[in-house]
Amino acid sequence: MERTALLMSWRPQYRSSKFRNVYGKVASREHCFDGIPITKNVHDNHFCAVNARFLAIVTESAGGGSFLVIPLEQTGRIEPNYPKVCGHQGNVLDIKWNPFIENIIASCSEDTSVRIWEIPEGGLKRNMTEAVLELYGHSRRVGLVEWHPTTNNILFSAGYDYKVLIWNLDIGEPVKMIDCHTDVILCMSFNTDGSLLATTCKDKKLRVVEPRSGRVLQEASCKNHRVNRVVFLGSTKRLLTTGVSRWNTRQIALWDQEDLSMPLIEEEIDGLSGLLFPFYDADTHMLYLAGKGDGNIRYYEIGSEKPYLSYLMEFRSPAPQKGLGVMPKHGLDVSACEVFRFYKLVTLKGLIEPISMIVPRRSETYQEDIYPMTPGTEPALTPDEWLSGVNRDPILMSLKEGYKRTSKIVFKAPVREKKGVVVNGIDLLENVPPRTENELLRMFFRQQDEIRRLKDELSQKDIRIRQLQLELKNLRNSPKNN
Repeated sequence: MERTALLMSWRPQYRSSKFRNVYGKVASREHCFDGIPITKNVHDNHFCAVNARFLAIVTESAGGGSFLVIPLEQTGRIEPNYPKVCGHQGNVLDIKWNPFIENIIASCSEDTSVRIWEIPEGGLKRNMTEAVLELYGHSRRVGLVEWHPTTNNILFSAGYDYKVLIWNLDIGEPVKMIDCHTDVILCMSFNTDGSLLATTCKDKKLRVVEPRSGRVLQEASCKNHRVNRVVFLGSTKRLLTTGVSRWNTRQIALWDQEDLSMPLIEEEIDGLSGLLFPFYDADTHMLYLAGKGDGNIRYYEIGSEKPYLSYLMEFRSPAPQKGLGVMPKHGLDVSACEVFRFYKLVTLKGLIEPISMIVPRRSETYQEDIYPMTPGTEPALTPDEWLSGVNRDPILMSLKEGYKRTSKIVFKAPVREKKGVVVNGIDLLENVPPRTENELLRMFFRQQDEIRRLKDELSQKDIRIRQLQLELKNLRNSPKNN
């Protein structure tokens, strides 16, 4: 009896998990997007953004920067002359859809600007060059944009001037500046209610920042783990970073957000050199790791107790990925038990390939246990509420009925006068001399645009003056009516 008990105690602990058999399913060729001139830019971003209606991809373009916006149902081959969003004067470095208004997308570029675009119903019929908002506040190129997760019309942008600007799009101005970084910001991630911002930086530090005050709450100098990307693990008060060990192997580290002095765990992944992109699904507690330049996506389950991280499986593919877009939860196919969907950029083939992560189930009915209530498409706060210090959890929605709801919110662009951009008492645009030839060119293009606009305005006014002179002449010459 004792011997049996002893043998039983030596048995390995098997975990029962409903996600242990999750598998990746690649869409058939006719459900992919083909013939897309994906950008060759080497900037470490995804160059892709997707929501329940549109897919946006940054493209290769001569002079200036552009991106495609394709309605999701329009799969197959995309014509070479398909209309683009092409108002930027420099390469587009990042694009993100507004989580609450499905036809509003933010882009940032090497031309130092952040722009907000309104995509017409049904997609573009012609090239779009006019943004609804052009936001100038950075003195160098802008590498990242990120929407606040619970507040409407609050946008964060990170530039190569080492600053993070917080824009209130209700007024079209930057309202806060986070100025604690000493090098280029590599990644930004919010916790669930958007009360904390985690950043990784080229200065090898991981920071947790209170975004409204810009105060650094926690900071880690990662000597053994050179951080690249960070993601908040929902409301677990944990962070996960991907990076490189001192032996140049790819690794991940798990951190307690309230104590960054030491990681909870560090785990080596492999010896490949490409960046590891982390994605976290708070509904299933699953973590996906996708390598840039290889075709694999590993996935894990995150637990609240040791060992914290349980490896599930790996999706393998020979085609290397440049970046990956992720479909929001309300755009998934719940009837197929789809729990996550990637849009993989395969540069060599000019191809965007949807990959669905599926929980195998026999039943045809709605699987409530894998689809808890999830953050929906309604904001919990207005910009003024959030800026005054209010935090609120996202408004949740059920996926049971399938996604039919269209957002009632409409984007209203503020009318602005051209003036200096003052944040924290500093005029961000005043007397910033160009440091490089590229910046000089960008400034030149911006001034050319301004001159063109003023010339147009002047010629319109000339025409109006002539019309009024003619009307006046006619009035004088007309015989008086008695």
